[in-house]
Parts: sequence; structure tokens; C-alpha cells
Amino acid sequence: MDCIINRRAQFSASHRYWLPELSDAENFKQFGACAKAPGHGHNYVLYVSMAGQLDEYGMVLNLSDIKHDIKREVTSQLDFSFLNEVWEEFQETLPTTENVARVIWNRLAPHLPLVQIQLFEHPDLWADYFGNGDEAYLTTRTHFSAAHRLAIPEASDEENYAIYGKCAHPYGHGHNYHIEVTVKGEMNRRTGMLVDLGQLMQLVEDRVAEPFDHTFLNLDIPHFETVVPTNENFALHICDLLKNPVRELGAELYKIKLIESPGNACEVYASHGEDEAKASIDRDLVSTK
Repeated sequence: MDCIINRRAQFSASHRYWLPELSDAENFKQFGACAKAPGHGHNYVLYVSMAGQLDEYGMVLNLSDIKHDIKREVTSQLDFSFLNEVWEEFQETLPTTENVARVIWNRLAPHLPLVQIQLFEHPDLWADYFGNGDEAYLTTRTHFSAAHRLAIPEASDEENYAIYGKCAHPYGHGHNYHIEVTVKGEMNRRTGMLVDLGQLMQLVEDRVAEPFDHTFLNLDIPHFETVVPTNENFALHICDLLKNPVRELGAELYKIKLIESPGNACEVYASHGEDEAKASIDRDLVSTK
């Protein structure tokens, strides 16, 4: 039986989104503030996932060896660097989050049995890469506040309390929702982007965060006049709202994760068929890594 192990590392680096074949105006139009000279920086957090059989010592790999491999091949070279210049790969394709994850995979693959590279550029932005050519996954995270009541309109108060407990209280209750929107696609070999990040973030703001913020879902959102706004139904509704607009940006919506509270989250996978989605509920939320 294979066991997957994870190693966390970090580095600080700067980068700039700039293509010499474009004019100043064209670069700023395409990349916005990321085109400013001399660049900007991040505290990157890297998770390296590896798989293998346990050896006689109860390990997949020696953790000390893993640490040294990651330091030698990645962090010692990238820490306090200007990414555009440190590796030759970034001369051809810009060091976007998703492309840096891809190049790190390629650098580590000869040394470690990789199954996933996850790279956080920011707590609210990260990329996942699984070794599939130019395909990558990009996740952006945001938040909003809303109230809801869990109650079937045609049921009595007693019936609703029996089903939903305190969540059926007539005046409802509120949450500070956090939402993670994951899209997948192939990276552009020149820009390093699988989707225009600015457009994706604006889409999530316009279609989700702004319309739902400071609302009472049952009363203010027409969809929930007849649909009970459970976290699961809410995540499915957000998935429906974003699927086609994300496709118009040139990517595919992969997953919506809606975190209602530290102990309650729901994931909806939008890519399990054109008209179907799969929801999984985690009542005791565990961090990604």
C-alpha cells in the first residue's frame, strides 16, 4: 500500500510580469500592477507530496534526505532571488504561481517520487501541479458575511426544528463565509497563466462575494426562496453561477469549497460531467496540509 507524505518548505522571492515583445501600455493592460518595475515579492510556501511503500524503518523516504533535496534543488536557489532571472525556464515563460509550481516539479522529479506540488503565493492564492504537462490548478480565496435560516417553507416549526435543530430559529443566524474557487486549464507557454487572474478574481467578486455579502439568504436571494440554504445547497448554487463565466475566461471550474465555519465545510466538484456535481462535506474541517 502506498503512503503519501508531505514536506513543507518556504522561500521569499520577487518577480515581474513583463514581456519584452509588448509595449509598456500592452504589458500594463495585460498584467496590471504586476508589470511595475522592478517587480514585487511574496513569501512563498511550498508543499511537496510524495508517494511510496514503507521501508523496514517505517518510512517512505528519509525526511532528512527529502529536506536536503528540496533545499539543494529549489529553496537555496529561489530564496531572496528575482525569479525572472534565476532559472532559465523563466526566460521563456513568466514566473506565475502555476508556472513556478510546474518548474519546481520538473526540478524535483528526478530526485523524489512526486505526486503533487502545491505552491502558495499568498494565503488566498495558490497553485497545484500534478505533473500533467502544461495542466495546472489555480485557487483564489475570498470571504463574505451572510445570514440564513434552515427551514423547509411548507413544514411546521416543530418539523423544521426536528430536522435542522437550532438552525431553524425563525430569525436565522449568520456566518463569515470563506470561499475557495479552483479552476483548471493549460498554462500559456509565454505568459505562464492558465487564466487571467485579475479577471478571475473580479468574476468571483462580482458573481459571489458582492451579491451575497450582508444578505439574509432566504429573503434576499431569489434562489433560496424555495431551496433551503444549507452549506451544501449554497456551494452548488455558487458552482452553477461560476461554471459558464469561468469557461468564458478560457479555463474550467474545477471545485468550489465553501467554509461556513471552522468546523463545517463543503466541496463541490464541477468537473464530474457537464451537468453533474459531487459534494463532499467535512464537518470537522482539517487544514489543507
